[in-house]
Amino acid sequence: MASRTPPTVIEPTAEPVRKSRKGLWIALSLLLVVLLAGGGTAAWWFTSQRPDPVPAGTPARPGPVTVDQVIRAVSDSAPIPTAAGVRGALAKPSRAAELGDFTGQVTDPVTGTVLWSRHADQARTPASNAKILTAAAALMALPHDKRITTTVVLGDDGQAILVGAGDPTLTSGDDEQTFYSDPGRISDLAAQIKRSGVPVTSVAFATPGFTGPSMVRTWDRRDIEGGDIAPLSSLMIDAGRRDPMNEYSPRTDQPAEEAGRALADALGVHGEVKQVDAPTGARTIASVQSAPLSVRVGDMMRFSDNVLAEMLGVELAEATGKEASTAGGVAAVLEALRHAGFDVDDVKLNDLSGLSYADKVPAGVLDSVMAATVGGDRSTKLRSLLDTLPVAHGTGTLSDRFDPSQMPGAGWVRAKTGTLTGVTSLTGIVQTVDGRVLSFALMSGGTSPADARPAIDSVAGALRECGCRN
Repeated sequence: MASRTPPTVIEPTAEPVRKSRKGLWIALSLLLVVLLAGGGTAAWWFTSQRPDPVPAGTPARPGPVTVDQVIRAVSDSAPIPTAAGVRGALAKPSRAAELGDFTGQVTDPVTGTVLWSRHADQARTPASNAKILTAAAALMALPHDKRITTTVVLGDDGQAILVGAGDPTLTSGDDEQTFYSDPGRISDLAAQIKRSGVPVTSVAFATPGFTGPSMVRTWDRRDIEGGDIAPLSSLMIDAGRRDPMNEYSPRTDQPAEEAGRALADALGVHGEVKQVDAPTGARTIASVQSAPLSVRVGDMMRFSDNVLAEMLGVELAEATGKEASTAGGVAAVLEALRHAGFDVDDVKLNDLSGLSYADKVPAGVLDSVMAATVGGDRSTKLRSLLDTLPVAHGTGTLSDRFDPSQMPGAGWVRAKTGTLTGVTSLTGIVQTVDGRVLSFALMSGGTSPADARPAIDSVAGALRECGCRN
């Protein structure tokens, strides 16, 4: 049935209405009479609202409190917890049925003493806690100020070729706010090209360096649309996110081509964007740099970014002469950890982000790496890892956990989360009420993360409340 359009009604144009001032004067006169008549009542009301006089001898009101905003180092002479004390504190929360198959370890990093352990040598699926190993290896083996340079070179017949260098934080965003910290921008590349005066007739892209499969065999391709991963490439923008500012945005399955299209759009160049090989010795007409390595590691840890974790591993592989692939990154990470003195013989990694269920890591290894960020000779290079950890009920993936009305630990627990179906892990540090910093790694399996998270948080919270000197 066709819809009927209602008839159009044209209202006649009216002349402005001139209001009489006589009614206004009458209203004002009546208001004045009421106020004069009620003057006594109004005066009485205002007098009755005055506060009672302050009794003689009452102390003066204290001045406003001044907050002393000073960062104070944690004392290494804080009371030392005992193994018996920690066992007592964790006896009840560590037996929660919601934890399922539960393993873990707690260490005093200052003394290196393991205070509590439950099957800590059993290799388990770590989920995103595997990122701790990737981050630690990168920080120990690479300069913390290392940056990645993405370039545009000039090809034949005015073709601008965007050349990938392994930086997934390169962004298509052109305003001040970006998802990653201080990334290189497509808009900056376009601006440099325009200033160069080079007439660009077409745009292409090149992906040198990266080898091996773009997707690990044990990954689920549905996770591309789900926003967890994108096919890996040496050229990506916004780690493959279709919506650059949305952490959970679906990803593209053609990240390099999308990057090339973004540059073409920024230059106003139309036509097909092809993949080519960049000519040897081609003239560079634009370049941008990533944030320093330590900043990128921080973004990876806080957002638990799988793509960034994988590409950090590839970056480490390239720097250490290994194949520029996920497999090469795995080899490079394990080599760096072993060289630093960590026992990784029982560690099995299928990727660098923890997305694969085939990854197996003992809780003892995760805890030993975390303890090394606080105390020991390795802490100099690893200390910045502490700054990347989400804060309980404050930042990152812990922002909505450790509700103070439900459990202790808010603000005092800093930890990396890990979640897969049937897997919940938490590795980090906590300062006890006595001022002692403890490291921990807690791994739960076989139960729903919705149930396991509060239970595993309660274990970490119990460490916060524990002087543990009994």
